[in-house]
Amino acid sequence: MQEINIVRLKTDVQLRDPVLIVGLPGVGHVGKLVAEHLVEELKAEKIIEIYSKHFPPQVLVDENSEVRLVNNEVYTCSTEKSDMLILVGDHQSSTGEGHYQLCEAYIDIAEELGVKRIYTLGGFPTGQLTHTDEVLGAVNNSEMLEELKEAGIEFKPNEPGGGIVGASGLLLGMSKFKNIDSACLMGLTSGYLVDPKSAQSLLRVMCKIFDIEIDVGPLEERAKEMEKIVARLKEVEQQQQGIPEVSIGDDDLRYIG
Repeated sequence: MQEINIVRLKTDVQLRDPVLIVGLPGVGHVGKLVAEHLVEELKAEKIIEIYSKHFPPQVLVDENSEVRLVNNEVYTCSTEKSDMLILVGDHQSSTGEGHYQLCEAYIDIAEELGVKRIYTLGGFPTGQLTHTDEVLGAVNNSEMLEELKEAGIEFKPNEPGGGIVGASGLLLGMSKFKNIDSACLMGLTSGYLVDPKSAQSLLRVMCKIFDIEIDVGPLEERAKEMEKIVARLKEVEQQQQGIPEVSIGDDDLRYIG
């Protein structure tokens, strides 16, 4: 197996002004939730599977006890404004070198299919269990700022202070060398839990950008369940005054779900 294997399920892909949306696992799984919801609601078609030695050594088991190797996938669908390519999947790279190699592969796919703009989706950790309905942005071309501000995205000087780690950040930096305009859109999230409520905020912004309507019902149901967990965690916080991170048993809540 090569370090990166790209399996093309459809070779005669014809797209109209395509935009690449990237929603891989990350803080709060915010971007992943939004991207997967778009795939489902827009009935997107899978056209590419990506396998890599830089993913964790793991297979996933389905309801029939059948396994599959972890991978990332590219889907395509159409909206009135433009066609979408949506990159979703199981993992980001488990190595620094792999992050660069995989992002290069994603950009090569984007170039091949005529992409002129990339949106990476993620979460911005606040460390607070209280939800803030805000989406923070960063761009690799300042000419994008006004357009995205009109969609409700906030831009704050020097934020995120620690930069943007992983594919969500690297794709912005690397795509600039290819003259592809890119933006990272981040829903504010505690960083402790899978956060469908933050995903709702990010999804609303995406709907404005693409002038589409998406049913948020499934995300709302998940958000209600998560609110119950958050309420219990707040009680723990109050009882254990001064503890900066909340955990249950041996589980790291940032990776639940």
